[in-house]
Amino acid sequence: MASYNSISPEKLARLIGTPKAPVLLDVRDADDFSADPSLIPASIRRDYATVNDWSAAYRGQTVVVLCKAGAKLSEGVAAWLRLEGAAAEVLEGGFDAWQALQLPAIPASRLPGGNLSGGTVWVTRARPKIDRIACPWLIRRFVDPHASFLYVTASEVEAVAERFGATPFDVEDVFWSHRGEDCTFDTMVKEFRLALPALEHIARIVRGADTDRLDLAPEAAGLLAMSLGLSRMYADDIEQVEAGMLLYDTLYRWARDATQEKHDWVSHGAGRVKNRE
Repeated sequence: MASYNSISPEKLARLIGTPKAPVLLDVRDADDFSADPSLIPASIRRDYATVNDWSAAYRGQTVVVLCKAGAKLSEGVAAWLRLEGAAAEVLEGGFDAWQALQLPAIPASRLPGGNLSGGTVWVTRARPKIDRIACPWLIRRFVDPHASFLYVTASEVEAVAERFGATPFDVEDVFWSHRGEDCTFDTMVKEFRLALPALEHIARIVRGADTDRLDLAPEAAGLLAMSLGLSRMYADDIEQVEAGMLLYDTLYRWARDATQEKHDWVSHGAGRVKNRE
């Protein structure tokens, strides 16, 4: 029987990718994780055995805890988090239930440096336009909510990556970049195995806008226009990325929930001008 302090996989899947997503903590033990080394999108690994050391860090936050089957480990950690002032729930059925519904799971091997606890660092060229904002949005919402992004002179990206332990993206001759006709956003969606229809739809739009193939999606021209507008509004790259998060949040909700919705002002009858002849 589900606990009153629990959330279903279906409901959690609707929250992931949105600004209101809870903190997701994977507390499977080492054996269970080794049997399936992948993560629910946006989740990070925590050691249940040391919960007393880190639980206070989540005071005041909304948290969902998951283990293999949604039983003793997640129940115990969630209870401890509530003791420390977090609003903590357990994922019903745990990771097994998530997998049974064939919901996306990110291979741990794809996380830079094997960093499973969050806080990855990425580096790319300064003055972002499309891919270099779309990719940070994807990473923050679906991979690592605590990721950091460095924007540097193009010629220095790989050197900065080496010296500062960052992962380069959207530059030539690196793993996370364009491949054939795909742009870097496509690469990340595929490599992180985020096979969600809404993300695949956004990928077409991003690809069209980023590679000057506006025929790929009707919305590509609009995304290009808004992206160029953002680049003119913000001189600071980090401020531009933060503003761009809202742009992609709205695009995701449209792609997920509203592609069939139409808007016809005339049909509402408001403000019609009467024939005065």
